[in-house]
Amino acid sequence: MIHFPNSKIQINSLVTHNYLLVTTYITRNKMKTLKKILIRLFYIAIFFLSISIRAEKKDTSKTDNQLKNSSITTQSGISNSIPNDFTGMTSSAKKLISKIALGWNLGNTLEVPGNETGWGNALTKQTLIDSVKAAGFNAVRLPCAWNSHLSDTAHYVINPTWLARIKQVIDYCYKNDMYVVLNIHWDGGWLENNCTKAKQEVNNRKQRILWNQIAVYFRNYDEHLLFAGSNEPNVDNETEMSVLLSYEQTFIDAVRATGGRNYYRTLIVQGPSTDIDKTAKYMTNMPVDVTINRLALEVHYYSPFQFCLLDKDANWGKMAYFWGAKYHQPVVNGVDRNSTFGEEAYVNERFAKIKTLFVDKGYPVIMGEFGVTRRLSLTGSDLVNHLASRAYYLQYVVQQAKNYGLAPFYWDAGHTGDNGTGLFNRNTGAIEDKQAINALVDGAKKGVYPY
Repeated sequence: MIHFPNSKIQINSLVTHNYLLVTTYITRNKMKTLKKILIRLFYIAIFFLSISIRAEKKDTSKTDNQLKNSSITTQSGISNSIPNDFTGMTSSAKKLISKIALGWNLGNTLEVPGNETGWGNALTKQTLIDSVKAAGFNAVRLPCAWNSHLSDTAHYVINPTWLARIKQVIDYCYKNDMYVVLNIHWDGGWLENNCTKAKQEVNNRKQRILWNQIAVYFRNYDEHLLFAGSNEPNVDNETEMSVLLSYEQTFIDAVRATGGRNYYRTLIVQGPSTDIDKTAKYMTNMPVDVTINRLALEVHYYSPFQFCLLDKDANWGKMAYFWGAKYHQPVVNGVDRNSTFGEEAYVNERFAKIKTLFVDKGYPVIMGEFGVTRRLSLTGSDLVNHLASRAYYLQYVVQQAKNYGLAPFYWDAGHTGDNGTGLFNRNTGAIEDKQAINALVDGAKKGVYPY
């Protein structure tokens, strides 16, 4: 024990003094330590901030390059991909296609290179679509060009004004509770005429960039909107078929990647040349889709061509005015103008083939185009009999298409005169071909989808 002679006061004084010395020392050292810590934290913060800024600049530069090089970031800064959204997208492809009673094409209009009215049709208005719906159609196919509506051709950036115009026409249809098929049509033939190995890489890139923009722009529409990857891709062999499948896979992947409702949207791919026989021969498998039961096939039907579209005799065949055994007529001006093939049994055989190969395997089909011109240059009984035969063809083809699982879309190119397929006055919406409309609607009512 230590003895402090001045008793308790001295001890308290000493303790107090030493306490002050110790606490002062600790406080000073704490301040120095805290100061050091704060200085270090400051420099660490500066370090990480500089990394963040560099990363942000790098990311911004990357995004800018993507916009310039691939247009992955699209209109108005909309995110390329959002969470999947099942709202309003509950129908499988089969269920959705079965809701299409009868379809109609806004032909020779939005697919015109660079000019909606360039092929003689008026600017599409709400009154026209209202008339189409009132006539008995509940679906519209919109053949559409994009390549001739680019604001940046080097990087395939679609002009926002054109996107807004397509949206306006789609909205005309939506106001009538109609289904809409939006495609990339002929569009200068950049894809359709180039299902080749030489063009495969560049066309796949272009296909991805265009569909990324289209899909993002129309992403919020519900299942009434369907996308179709092309129109009539020319394919004549297995090699070209493999290229077409790559284009279709790119289309599907690009749309699905945008998320939202697009993840569940029904998508339509085209058979080779949209020809039934070529499709049966070359399309031995469908592209892969991450979303199950949301994929459909498209074919077109203009058989026999001599009756449907041929407008002058050729060395390989001559025009036919009459179709169907009950509608055959005597010679016209010394020439037999009856169809010599492609009549009722042929229709059934072709549609049955598609049903077996695709419909029965879970892939519904749209018959995206079909039609017959009116040969109004005929006169008297020849004209009457031709128009009656034409009406019968339209009724029969529509009815059987639905019976075999093909949703029919009539090809209306707008022209209502001789050799035209137009049903409506494109300026006023007035019906110009009531006989054909009646036949189409009658066939649609009689036909019943097998699913």
